[in-house]
Amino acid sequence: MSVRFLRIALCLVLAGAPAGLSVQTQIQAQQLTQRLILKDGSFQAVQKYEMQGDHVHYLSAERYEWEDLPASLVDWDATRKYNDALTSGKLHTKIVETPEEKEEREKEAANSPEVAPGLNLPGSGGVFLLDEFQAKAELAEIMQNGSEVNKNAKKQSVLRSAINPLASNKRAFEIKGERAQIQSHVLRPTIYIDIDEGAPNEAALTDRFRIVRTVVKKDARVIANVKVSVGGKVSEQISFLPASVSKLGTGQWIKLTPNQDLAAGEYAVVEMLTPAEMNLYVWDFGVNPNAPVNPNLWQPVPAK
Repeated sequence: MSVRFLRIALCLVLAGAPAGLSVQTQIQAQQLTQRLILKDGSFQAVQKYEMQGDHVHYLSAERYEWEDLPASLVDWDATRKYNDALTSGKLHTKIVETPEEKEEREKEAANSPEVAPGLNLPGSGGVFLLDEFQAKAELAEIMQNGSEVNKNAKKQSVLRSAINPLASNKRAFEIKGERAQIQSHVLRPTIYIDIDEGAPNEAALTDRFRIVRTVVKKDARVIANVKVSVGGKVSEQISFLPASVSKLGTGQWIKLTPNQDLAAGEYAVVEMLTPAEMNLYVWDFGVNPNAPVNPNLWQPVPAK
């Protein structure tokens, strides 16, 4: 992954890197990726390997899983020569990408706009809050939080779930915890959203994503109150904050910005599935200029 989109130049090097690592860590790890060169001319990119009987047991650098292959398939002279040159720093290889890899790289590059000097959104999508900490811009990734109805609804294994008719007349729509993991140090944060994978949505772009302020109570944050009529019709009592919504660049990113500064407190980005239905899974964040540094950060790449 890349924040000045280093994947443009190092697409194959960074492919398959574990989520949560910084760009610098990913590059350093992958620069020393060894190879098991096979007799047919192909190779397996590995982090490390060991002999186990007549098989080679190796940690794949692409899939990050332990795998095995017969030792008889490995060209050991070519393997040792390559890895020795890699370790000594004498190796100079040319990365050749397939047409499919080139298409994927160009697609991700087009979906990786710059949002601050040296700071790009990842082509793979997600939900990110543009923050500023200690006078430096950074992107904090917001993970989706499973909302519950009165804590009684079991969390679903899907990213989208609407409210179904319930037995009672009124319930609180809330999420656990008094504080979101991600806290904005600026009072008017910009949030970037790219979560589409062909999922249908009936809400208009300007109405699809909304910002709400949550009401903090013991061990929870209330997003809305839900009313259910005798006939099973669900309605939500919720106050959306004025915000601007627009498409960003030529990719899939959506830019969501509150129209005014937000008071210190807890908030959430909600997705409207239809004009009358709201997703129970939200992206929660807080506003606190004095909060400590956020986790899941993407930081600018220094200009060379």
